[in-house]
Amino acid sequence: MGDQGLTLENVEIRNGQNTLISINTHIAPGEVLTIMGPSGVGKSTLLSYVIGNLPPGFDAKGRIVLDGHDITHLPTNKRRVGILFQDDLLFPHMSVGENLSFGLHADIKGRAVRRMHIEAALTEINLEGFANRDPETLSGGQKARVALMRMLLSNPCALLLDEAFARLDTKLRGQVRNLVFEYARKRDLPTLMVTHDQADADAAGGECIHLLEFGKPN
Repeated sequence: MGDQGLTLENVEIRNGQNTLISINTHIAPGEVLTIMGPSGVGKSTLLSYVIGNLPPGFDAKGRIVLDGHDITHLPTNKRRVGILFQDDLLFPHMSVGENLSFGLHADIKGRAVRRMHIEAALTEINLEGFANRDPETLSGGQKARVALMRMLLSNPCALLLDEAFARLDTKLRGQVRNLVFEYARKRDLPTLMVTHDQADADAAGGECIHLLEFGKPN
């Protein structure tokens, strides 16, 4: 397995006596690995392990290696792994610009400099002039773009998608999905996606692992 990208090395996740996940794989920069399976099979639990937030009651072993660095025991904020959920999770008490500012690295200092980065980010997602807008005034697609850019502003080295497109209607789902995959390829982000939708897997175009009961790959 190469140094660059995301490696799940002999990862096994158990819930009591049940082995939910058993996986050994590598995701190259810009590629998408899709995990599919019924609810409760452990798809989102795998993502929780990768970001360092395994829920109580689960046990895990195996290594998470990102760009050649073992991040298995690092705290979540040190892993440089971004995640998008099916809810946009924008902070309702913050403006669009403030939401984006939350994603900016602390090393970017000074109000004017941070504002410049935010304006450039809004231009990149075709939302020029939206910095002072209330997130509640945005459409579903606009919220999804802001959530994506807020995550990207933290400069992640890998991307996780937890049913990220599930709440969007069919037309919007395709648009947002294509946007996310485009950014993942452009930034060479290894991407791990869990989904119930075969269309998501087809659009991703990479390897797809189907999980059955107790996490046995199909």
